[in-house]
Amino acid sequence: MSTTIYFDMDGTIANLYGYRSWLEELQSRSCKPYLGAAPQLQLQPLARRLNQLQKAGFQLGIISWLSKDSTPQYDEEVTKAKLWWLKRHLHSVRWDEIHIVKYGTPKEEVANNPNGILFDDEEQNRINWKGKAYDETQIMEVLKAVG
Repeated sequence: MSTTIYFDMDGTIANLYGYRSWLEELQSRSCKPYLGAAPQLQLQPLARRLNQLQKAGFQLGIISWLSKDSTPQYDEEVTKAKLWWLKRHLHSVRWDEIHIVKYGTPKEEVANNPNGILFDDEEQNRINWKGKAYDETQIMEVLKAVG
């Protein structure tokens, strides 16, 4: 089985928490922070490296949580917003897996390859991960070293 590289979105590749009044917006069930979040890092070099790794046989995945305060309708809107963000900011990347799941879902339980690599700003997700896990500050450094 090839190695899969997974990314969380909020706080990892998307700077959700840097969006002005993000918490109030989410509490009012607005998708604006998900749509308007700036990239957490330079995405052109990231996309280039991910495409190189994928050509070398790596799989690529997203595992991201829905909003903590949700309804089925809001979950659907958030899912669409996150997919739109990925298409807008990382349009050249062809994801092998995308899991946008209920807030708090253990990420190792939804990954097709939980022994892969995970980048996540949430410490507990990194602790629970079965493979290698890194925080958002290590993305490019680790990706340059793999492959």
